[in-house]
Amino acid sequence: MTLLFAEWSSWRDNIKKKKKKSWQEKLHDDKGHPTVSPITGKMSKKWGTGTMVIPAPMEVDEIMRRVRKGKLITINEIREQLQQKHQVDVACPITTGIFAWIAADEAEKEGRKRITPYWRTLKTGGELNGNYPGGIEALSARLEAEGFEIIQKGKKYFVENYEQYLMKS
Repeated sequence: MTLLFAEWSSWRDNIKKKKKKSWQEKLHDDKGHPTVSPITGKMSKKWGTGTMVIPAPMEVDEIMRRVRKGKLITINEIREQLQQKHQVDVACPITTGIFAWIAADEAEKEGRKRITPYWRTLKTGGELNGNYPGGIEALSARLEAEGFEIIQKGKKYFVENYEQYLMKS
């Protein structure tokens, strides 16, 4: 019994010693991505046939950083740019969205002056992403300060006429 407790204590102590990665570290940890693979199985029902890219987090951040004041981009436009770059049929919507969120969260937590302008990255249809730092209130304030009009439809918030402000790829 004492041996088991000692082993468990050692294991627990090792887990505690492992430092959680910061958002900065997560953003720069490509985990071997980008990776291109064939669309198979359940994915093919939604995406058809062809190839899909899982981007590296920094690729998503780089696209978001290119969006200048007065311009906007949506996650779907980011995915289209990744598709063109990697010459594939689909860019993974899940990882692209996650990496955009990591870029946004990292930007705010690091406290730097020049950060990824995540508030200019919208969901489909021009919807604000309430999961970004500060939520809808902070995003609205930043976008309105840049001259965009925010409208509410039900429980969701959108940039009015967002299409006219989309960054050309």
